[in-house]
Amino acid sequence: MKRIASLVAVLAVAAVSVFTVVAYAGQNHATATTITVKATEFKFTLSKKSAPHGKVTFKVTNKGHVKHDFKINGKKTPLISPGKSATLSVTLKKGSFKYTCTVPGHAAAGMKGTFKAT
Repeated sequence: MKRIASLVAVLAVAAVSVFTVVAYAGQNHATATTITVKATEFKFTLSKKSAPHGKVTFKVTNKGHVKHDFKINGKKTPLISPGKSATLSVTLKKGSFKYTCTVPGHAAAGMKGTFKAT
């Protein structure tokens, strides 16, 4: 009977250990970085020029007087009206990424830059 009790105790500890490992492995330990972006005529002001690679969320607020958008890594926000905001989440590998406003003439006027994922 003692032997069975010992075996049950060992199996219980093993089951808890396996559950803990599986639960830990299933968690996403990377946290998204949020970058605030202020759009005006005709520039972007980012809260940070770089962030760890992975999921990066850009919260873009149009503080200007005309509509703007924000494009990075092939994704872009819709046109953002003055006083409004939009959020754009992208997954970035390590490297440098160009960002721009795609409204005709805005990038040429200065609404562009480079963001670095480290």
